Amino acid sequence: MADKPGADGRDGPAPGQAAAPGQAAAAGGQGGSSSPQSLTGFQRRLAAGQFAVTAEIGPPRGADLAPVRRHAATLRGWVDAVNITDNQSAAVRLSALAGSIAALQAGVEPIMQLTCRDRNRIALQSELLSAAALGVPNVLVMTGDHPRHGDHAAATPVFDLNSTQLLQVATRMRDQGTLMSGGELKPPPRWLLGAVENPSGPAAVQRLQAKVEAGAQFVQTQFVFDVPAFESWLGRVRDLGLHEQCAILAGVGPVRSLRGLHHLSAVPGVHIPDRVRRQLEQAGPERIRELGERLCADTIAALAQLPGLAGVHVMAIGAHASIPAILQRAGLPRREHP
Repeated sequence: MADKPGADGRDGPAPGQAAAPGQAAAAGGQGGSSSPQSLTGFQRRLAAGQFAVTAEIGPPRGADLAPVRRHAATLRGWVDAVNITDNQSAAVRLSALAGSIAALQAGVEPIMQLTCRDRNRIALQSELLSAAALGVPNVLVMTGDHPRHGDHAAATPVFDLNSTQLLQVATRMRDQGTLMSGGELKPPPRWLLGAVENPSGPAAVQRLQAKVEAGAQFVQTQFVFDVPAFESWLGRVRDLGLHEQCAILAGVGPVRSLRGLHHLSAVPGVHIPDRVRRQLEQAGPERIRELGERLCADTIAALAQLPGLAGVHVMAIGAHASIPAILQRAGLPRREHP
């Protein structure tokens, strides 16, 4: 889920748009504040400082909402919200908006992902308005993978805006009630705004700070396998007070095969310690799934002890049924809300 720069490498304010101040993590309404009664379950949990859990559902390649509802039903009661991916890996899928509606129908709070790859600023703002009008309470913006990596390599990439710029636009739409053009929105939309971040490299904290200043209220990170390294990054985040302005959720997930291990090892920003890699390789194909799930649970349990961390984001697309047992093994209870 690493975020990538736009085609032209821009990462500053959107054209005609000043950077917006960071919002408190659970302030999802106009002017950056909502009453406790209007907050969703995920938003209430963040506002209360309770350890949050999100997961991820990839919509199917087909005109059917049933798979999203089925996966959401598996996760219901164990997670606070689920990301609905937006043509993940630059491959055609059912839309994130349709998937978000299916999750709502299944009783699970959605976080609609929105990438800049496929839409210009007109379409992006329209999609944001549509999500709010249909009751989607959370939106996570990403620049998106380049089409060359997907199933339509010849597709024209748009990248009119990048994720930081889109955060600024969405914050302005919600808090000021205006489009990039200055047109007034009646009524303005409401959502909690999120982003993604890779907690590695010398500029990682600066990238996060820019997204918080642009309006990110929660951030989900790339996979974490090296807890001490992540703890060091989180310490720098705390030093700047960013964890008080934006909820940080660490990305985790089980390695379930040697193929998956090799794939993750090649993903930029994902560091798998040699000790963990050797354990997984030596487990062999018969035991690697069980070991991968146990190591994921151990990682979650260790992360839950870190001050300043708001929760975890569990990425196990295609293995949703394994998530409840992983969370239970990590010592995280079922949710009280339905």
